[in-house]
Amino acid sequence: MQGRIRKAVSGFYYVESEGNIYQTRGRGNFRKQNITPLVGDTVIFESTNKTDGYVLEVLPRKNQLVRPTVANIDQAVVVTSLVEPNFSFNLLDRFLVTLELNEIKPIIYLTKVDLLENVELVQEIVAIYEKIGYPVISATSDNNSIHELEETFSGQLTVFMGQSGAGKSTLLNEILPSLDLPTAAISESLGRGKHTTRHVELLEVANGLVADTPGFSAIDLATIESEVLPRLFPEFVAIMDQCRFRECKHLNEPDCAVKEAVESDKIAFSRYEDYKQFMSEIENRRPIYKKKNKN
Repeated sequence: MQGRIRKAVSGFYYVESEGNIYQTRGRGNFRKQNITPLVGDTVIFESTNKTDGYVLEVLPRKNQLVRPTVANIDQAVVVTSLVEPNFSFNLLDRFLVTLELNEIKPIIYLTKVDLLENVELVQEIVAIYEKIGYPVISATSDNNSIHELEETFSGQLTVFMGQSGAGKSTLLNEILPSLDLPTAAISESLGRGKHTTRHVELLEVANGLVADTPGFSAIDLATIESEVLPRLFPEFVAIMDQCRFRECKHLNEPDCAVKEAVESDKIAFSRYEDYKQFMSEIENRRPIYKKKNKN
């Protein structure tokens, strides 16, 4: 039989197939083959009943994320707090670059709008990211923003991601109150939220599947190469063929269309500054050497 893994807990994989959920384990040789089934995987499995089955094969994935650990993702809602924790262009751009690398459509969802004193910040965020092509939804007290978000779920596998304390579980509880997902207050000593989600599970919401996943506050760029980074900024890609050099890195090269666009405010200065920082991190990271196996 073929199905999709909806939940993975303590070595058990809960596979949905034709409306039924089957509790399964992985094949014994998966470990030898270095195969770990993930939530979201499409798998071939066998089962004589709903509580005793085995995953036989993991079918090819179109993408996967390490944190959150989900495969075959269509879109990601980047839940972004404006205050407590404060908004960060740099952190948001790190999430967006990661999603671009994995060909996952981003949706930016702004929370704690009512606590923001500088209302012009919301306008600035919307202006920058919608111009690039990223949808931006601002939380509203009348739940219109919830309905707007739900309309994107149909037929999609959606992950929620963002900084700890940004309100991912709170948002999902508002979308589907019966979930009753645990939430935690912001830690006053650390200034960030506690991790409250214990495992990854795909939940049926608005004719789609949504993963509730642990939040985290930082993303490293360890899997991104310097020659790839420029292609993870859509506004760069749109004009990079106008640069003098085909492999332009948009840093020190003359006649660079991207730098000219930044100077003329056609590309946001904050985005370009984050790009330069990311490039510096990538080019200055230490190489990782694998240890030789001892015979």
